[in-house]
Amino acid sequence: MKKGLMALALVLVAGLLAYTMLFNKDSAPEVNYTSIGGQQLSTSALKGKVVLVNFWATSCPGCVQEMPELKKTHQRYAPQGFETVAVAMSYDPPNYVKTYVEQNQLPFFITLDSQGSIAKAFGEVQLTPTSVLIDKQGHIVKRYVGVPDFAELNRLIENELKA
Repeated sequence: MKKGLMALALVLVAGLLAYTMLFNKDSAPEVNYTSIGGQQLSTSALKGKVVLVNFWATSCPGCVQEMPELKKTHQRYAPQGFETVAVAMSYDPPNYVKTYVEQNQLPFFITLDSQGSIAKAFGEVQLTPTSVLIDKQGHIVKRYVGVPDFAELNRLIENELKA
C-alpha cells in the first residue's frame, strides 16, 4: 500500500513538473531597445517573431568566439521570422562596440545597455555571453550562460518558427 501511494505521489509530482515546464513559461520582460543607429524596438513589437537576446561585450572571449555563429544563425533564420537583439553590456565602451559591429558586419539589431537596465530586466545578467531564446508569444524558451550549443539552439529556433 505504501509503495503504491509513493509511486502515485511520484507520478503526480512528475506530471506537475512537466505541466509547469510546458505551460507555465516565464514571459520575457517588457524592454525598450535603441539600436546604435537610433532605431527603436520593444519586446511587445517583437511578438510574433522568435527572438534571441544576446548579452555580450567586446572584451569577452566567448562573445567574440560565438559572434560568427550568431551571425550565421541570424542570416539563416531571419527570413522565416527570427530576430537577434545583441545587447552590449554597460561596461563596454560605445566606440569599441561600434567598431566591432562595423568590422564584423553584424546584420542584426545591436543596442548599448549603457545604464544596465536591460541586463537587470532579464534577471540581473552579469556573465557574458548570456543568450535568451524567446518564442512568438514572448515566453522564454531557454537561457544560455556561456557559448550556446548551436546545434541545439538551431533545433529550438526551427521548432519555435514552426509553432
